This record gives sequence, structure tokens and C-alpha cells, in this order.
Amino acid sequence: MRSERLGLMALLVVTLVWGTTFPAMKLLSAQLDALQIIWWRFAIALLVLAPLWWGMRRSELRWGALLGLLLFLAFWLQIEGLARTSSNRNAFVTGLNVLVVPIIAMLALGRRYGWQLWAACALACMGMALMFHEDAPWNLGDSLTLASTVFYAIYILALEESTRRTLLRPLRATRMAAVQASVMLGASSALLWARGSELPLAQVHTLAPHALAALVYLGVLASVVVVTLQAWGQQRVDAMRSAIVFGLEPVFAALTAWAMLGETLGWSGLAGAALIIGGLVLSQLQPPAKVQLTAQ
Repeated sequence: MRSERLGLMALLVVTLVWGTTFPAMKLLSAQLDALQIIWWRFAIALLVLAPLWWGMRRSELRWGALLGLLLFLAFWLQIEGLARTSSNRNAFVTGLNVLVVPIIAMLALGRRYGWQLWAACALACMGMALMFHEDAPWNLGDSLTLASTVFYAIYILALEESTRRTLLRPLRATRMAAVQASVMLGASSALLWARGSELPLAQVHTLAPHALAALVYLGVLASVVVVTLQAWGQQRVDAMRSAIVFGLEPVFAALTAWAMLGETLGWSGLAGAALIIGGLVLSQLQPPAKVQLTAQ
């Protein structure tokens, strides 16, 4: 139980930091496109994580490469969506993974869940519906974000599966983060080259100080620390509970967007945030499956 609680706390920190990344990426999307943001974010991350390639195991390389590819697709689509919709809406649609994760788990893996988790999922989804209630119609940015949510749900389930299949020799979270950062940087470089663009080395000199600070924040805290913490935490908390914890992301995003961008929520949005928190509490009433791993 102590291991599960520590994992839950790690995922809460991850979700809090995620919530702050939406306004940061929104600031950057005015000067850099999605691939350029991903390239710089993970170039910075790899500078920190590169020494961890020493002593990499084959299993960590294989799983890290798969997870890195899924993460790249999720990030790319999310940032493309963010450039076409508001920070709040992007966060709320991303939060739908609380519903997408169990649906994919049932269809692809034959999973079954108790009523507590389904009730928690329903509360979280109702909360996001209230928070998402706006006058603006659904747009292309929302659709791209929804596609991102599907890939991220697969990422969450794949991360859990990587733990289940390596119980005898647990994967190290820091090594997995290093591989994922390498794949993210490599994939964004390849797509930039394919569309005839140069690597965005020169653009960094044109960034305003606040945008440059946002880029460093995304590269170090949101990419190095968070990717590592998510791998460590989720390997102690099952995929369904992880998705419900991640449902708090639009709550944190809304608070940050209000503080940084002036985007506000009314009573409907506040009620939605309360429902999401209630869903998180309810999700903890059912005993979790226990999984052990290392975070070296």
C-alpha cells in the first residue's frame, strides 16, 4: 500500500506539471510550430539524459523506443491541436483519456473493471463535460487533440504492459526516459527534414525571454522529471487509476491558464473540477493491483 501511495503522489505531481504546460506551449505555438517545439523540448531533455544511455539494457531500449513513438504521436497531435484551439479546451479534451483508457483496455486486452472505477470514470467525464461547456463549437483543433488522446491512452496501457512483462528484471524509469527523449528528438528531426525544413537552431535567438523560459521549463521539468516520474509512478498504479488521476490535468491547466493567459472558468467549470476530484477519490476505494519495479 505504501508503494501504491507513493506512486499515486508521483502521478499527482506529473499531472500538476502537465497542467502548467498547456499555457507554456500556447505561448510557444505563436512563434514555433508543433515539430519545432517538440524538437527543442527533447533536445534540451536529451542533454540532461544522455549519460543514462551508458549500461542500457536491451529490454529498456525496446520498450523505450515503442513508448517514445507513441508519445511523439500524442505530443505532435496535441500541439497541432493547441495551435488551433484554446489552452483550456485542449486540456479538457486531453483529459478524456479517463474514458478512452478503459475502452481500449476492454476492446484490445479483454479487461474488466469494478463498479467503483466505472463510477469514478463517469464522475470525471461529467466534470470534464461541465468544464468544457463553452459557446464555441467543436473545431479542428479539438479533433486533433482527441486523436492525441487516443495515442496517449495507448501509451498509458503500453507503459503498464511493459511493467507486467518485466517483473523479473524491472525496467529503470530514468533509462526509459532517456530512450523516449531520443526517439522524440529523432522523430521530430526526421519529419522536419521530410518537409524540407532545417533544424530550428536559429529560431531560439528570436524567442522573447518569457517564451525562452517556457521552452527551458518544458525541456527540463516537463520532459526530464515528468517522463521519469510517470514511468516510476504508473508502474505502481494500474492504468485505469492512472487515467483517473490524469483527469485532474484540466483542473490544473485551467488554474494556470487563468493565472498566465487570463482564460477563466465560471460556476459550471468549477463544478466540473469538483466532480473530477470526486472521481479521483472514489477511484481509490477499490484495492489496486500491486506491481513492483525500480526507479534507478
